[in-house]
Amino acid sequence: MTKFKICGLRDPDNALVAAKAGADFIGMVFVPGVLREITQEIAQSIIQTLRSELGSLCPRLVGLFADHPIDEVNRIVRQCGLDMAQLCGDESVEYWAYIDIPIIKQIKIRDEDSQPDSIKSASREIEEVRSAGHMVILDKYEQGAMGGTGKTFDWIIAKRLANMHDIILAGGLTPKNVGRAIQEVHPVGVDVSSGVETAGVKDSSKILDFANEVHRIG
Repeated sequence: MTKFKICGLRDPDNALVAAKAGADFIGMVFVPGVLREITQEIAQSIIQTLRSELGSLCPRLVGLFADHPIDEVNRIVRQCGLDMAQLCGDESVEYWAYIDIPIIKQIKIRDEDSQPDSIKSASREIEEVRSAGHMVILDKYEQGAMGGTGKTFDWIIAKRLANMHDIILAGGLTPKNVGRAIQEVHPVGVDVSSGVETAGVKDSSKILDFANEVHRIG
């Protein structure tokens, strides 16, 4: 069964909808200045609601960071009780070693390059992350963007990489295309944020549609 992550959650109600729909991961953004950034207080409210409602069935709770000071990441992790940290910047192997919880490392695909070059470059990065025992999420490269872009990239590249490595696929996924993405790429997981929003706000009906489509495909 393909796992899925609902990212960029900013309120307990939609987080609970996602969790009850079977999300394996719930993502909360701590990157300053981006659209879905939340305060530590809101994150704590979301986490408290999920854990009190769901107990041991609570999904893994992921905080998104981008080139934050290590001490700040670990402080937020500790105070919020996060399960995983998703690193969306240019963090080094040495940096990863100082994070107190398991990591999901975002790797950005430059699909304006030739397919062989993109695959070779990304594969090297994935091997480095996987050899350190961490998970990988693939997203589209966009200059200056921290975190997700909300845009798809070449799924042929993603498929080749998924044939060699365990990857989570992100980038422009929606309830309408996630089934095809799973069938074509065969990732171990998929990730969505803007694809389950209406006018920039999480839409519970779209969250449910996304979850149902992932479950339908399997």
